[in-house]
Amino acid sequence: MKKVIIRIILVVFLIMAFICSIFIYKGYKIYKSALDEISVAEKVAELKADEDYVELKDMPKFYLDAVIAVEDRRFYSHGAIDPIALARAVWVNIKSFELREGGSTITQQLAKNIYFTQEKSALRKISEMFMACEIEKNCDKDLILELYLNTSYFGSGYDGIGEASRGYLGKEPIDMTRNESSMLAGVPNAPSAYAPDEHLDLAQQRQIQVLDKMVKYEFITEAEKQEILQEENAAVK
Repeated sequence: MKKVIIRIILVVFLIMAFICSIFIYKGYKIYKSALDEISVAEKVAELKADEDYVELKDMPKFYLDAVIAVEDRRFYSHGAIDPIALARAVWVNIKSFELREGGSTITQQLAKNIYFTQEKSALRKISEMFMACEIEKNCDKDLILELYLNTSYFGSGYDGIGEASRGYLGKEPIDMTRNESSMLAGVPNAPSAYAPDEHLDLAQQRQIQVLDKMVKYEFITEAEKQEILQEENAAVK
């Protein structure tokens, strides 16, 4: 009986391994096809040529810290993929029997922004991982973060932090207050829900989540969080 159970487990394992290998192969083909259309270097040059492109030095450090805290706190210490976040996401998805969490790093999100669709699927996720590795081979972390912030969608037709800051706040990104920075840092997670010109209350709720993360990961103190929430901001247009 014991041998039969072992054989059954082995067969199930082999079937699962075969299915996974098929998904990985198909994901690789999608990645390769996208890369053959335009290389990472060419894509970067294309993005940086946009008149609304904003360099990292022209964004407030507080804004960058807020994005790191809420999106990928180990961004500067892991590679293209964060094994810890990925394992947590896999566990959550297995328990819920659906694709709830992706465990995506900022590099993976950049890959999705510039090469793939926003559709949630296992194949896209695999393609995204391959592309993230390619991006990390060609770009340093600062450039990856810069590109991510210029390609994220902020709702209301605004692509990138430059358009979002000018459109929502009527100012350049470098002039954003800490309050404004923490609000816009949370918008790309769900642009249609958190667009501050349409759902200011939800955007502010998301902002508190961003600030809570900043406190948790010691970017700011609880006292600073309260000060930030009291700051006067430009009116959202």
